[in-house]
Order: sequence, then C-alpha cells, then structure tokens
Amino acid sequence: MVVTAKDLRFNISMLFDVLSKKENIIITYRNKPKAKLIPYEENEFTENKENKLFGIWKDRESLTDVDSYVRELRRGREF
Repeated sequence: MVVTAKDLRFNISMLFDVLSKKENIIITYRNKPKAKLIPYEENEFTENKENKLFGIWKDRESLTDVDSYVRELRRGREF
C-alpha cells in the first residue's frame, strides 16, 4: 500500500489495521517514496532472553550476567 505523509498524520489507525494484516506500507512525500513501514514480527532475535553476556565478554568466567556486571560498575569507588 502506498500512502502520503498527510495520510500518515490523519489516518494512522487505518494504517495500523493494514499493518495488522501483514502488509507493507510505503510513505511518500511530494510523490517520492521516503519510508517503508513493515509489520513487526517477533523472532528468535527479538524474544526476551536472559541477559547473558555476548561477544568478547562471553568467555569471561568471572562475570555471570550483564546485570551483575553493570551493578558492579555503578557501585562506585570507596576511598
């Protein structure tokens, strides 16, 4: 579906209905495509997982998860 920026402003609820039907929406401004709205789909990357460390931190045995590491950083220094 192709809509104008004005349609986006005034008919947003109609556009949400279109998105709920898994259709893409192209938004035009002055007859030129400027943006594309796609329906949100949860997949393995967007699921809520445990806060495990990743990347270069995953090999550190002293850290168990992100929350404890950040808490340790924010604790501050004691003089």
